[in-house]
Amino acid sequence: MDQKTGFSTDADRRPAGEKRAAALSLLLRYLLPLVVLVGAAVVTIWMMETGPKAKPRPKARNATLVEVRAVHSGTRQTLVHAMGTVMPSRQVQLMPQVSGEVIALGPHLVPGGFFRAGEEVLRIDPTDYRISVQQLASEVAQVEAEIQLEQGKQLVARKEYELLGESVSEEEKALMLRQPQLDTLKASLDAARGRLEQARVDLGRTQIDAPFNAVVQSRDVNVGSRVTPSVPLATLAGTDAFWIEISVPVSQLRWIRLPGPQGEKGSVVRVYDEAAWGGEVYRLGHVIRLAAAVEPEGRMARMLVEVDDPLAREKEQAGKPILLIGAYVRVEIEGRHLDHVIALPRDLVREGDRVWVMNGDGRLQIRTLDILFRGRDEVLVNGGVSDGERLVVTDLSAPVEGMQLRLQEDAAQASTTPGQGNTQP
Repeated sequence: MDQKTGFSTDADRRPAGEKRAAALSLLLRYLLPLVVLVGAAVVTIWMMETGPKAKPRPKARNATLVEVRAVHSGTRQTLVHAMGTVMPSRQVQLMPQVSGEVIALGPHLVPGGFFRAGEEVLRIDPTDYRISVQQLASEVAQVEAEIQLEQGKQLVARKEYELLGESVSEEEKALMLRQPQLDTLKASLDAARGRLEQARVDLGRTQIDAPFNAVVQSRDVNVGSRVTPSVPLATLAGTDAFWIEISVPVSQLRWIRLPGPQGEKGSVVRVYDEAAWGGEVYRLGHVIRLAAAVEPEGRMARMLVEVDDPLAREKEQAGKPILLIGAYVRVEIEGRHLDHVIALPRDLVREGDRVWVMNGDGRLQIRTLDILFRGRDEVLVNGGVSDGERLVVTDLSAPVEGMQLRLQEDAAQASTTPGQGNTQP
């Protein structure tokens, strides 16, 4: 009932059940979310208290995986590498000693042709020289006849002197016995014989022979060419041996054996020409000379290596590769032997004289080497590493003294150990 009007409202006339339903709806609207939040908080706390907890594990120490190589000491031979140019040990440019027309050439007088020592290379027309020999021979015979006549006159003069029986001086006696006339004829005979001998020599010079076993490098004349002593005929190079002029560092000379005064040969040399023969084929030679001065530019020592029968002309060298004059070749000189040394590949030597060693505790040690010999492919040392130690061959980006290392076989063994992976239930 409304107090102001004294009349009853609709709310007053609603049943009590509807009022209770409205109050319950209002209660659920505001109380239910609060209950959900409280429940979620309780569940979260319960899960945190009763769930599994992570146990702390000790931090594993990471070791660098490397490969190693064991080293061993022994006796090793030093090997000096060098490059050089092939050159003939004997070379000659044939020049005529007489003038004339070339009438014949040897069948091998072409570039690359071979001649034995004493074999005819070419011939100059000998006609004029043969005639000269005949003329001078006649002149000699004529003078000899005149001497015989003069000797007869001397006999007559001696008899006349003896019949005269006078005492005269030695000068007068020589004149009376015609001694000056005989001396003049003898001098003429000597001169005639000298001219004859020269003519015979010139006749022999019309045939030009090879002075030694040789190969033709060039030919400068043909049949019909008119030559004089200033005209070159051909260039020959000896085939018995070639030389290779090489340059080696002065520091390497102490390892190379030079020829001795008693005829001992120098160090054995292996000669390679990869471009012509391939990588594994070589010829043998030996060191024969050391130049007295170093190169002015590089201050390198100059040496001569001799290779016998370089063109494989003899039976002993049959089938072997040939050396070509002017070829640029590689040589390996067998040096002296060193005892109780360790040979290390050059790529394992760091910073010039250091190596990485894995010690017995699996840690890295950086050692300084005592290097006796540095070769092209390896160095020989007698200090810094010991027989049986393990050298690290893996390139490490940041090597630190004492860093932990591990090997591949150690990692494989650890992966198959029970309780460390790869375990069977």
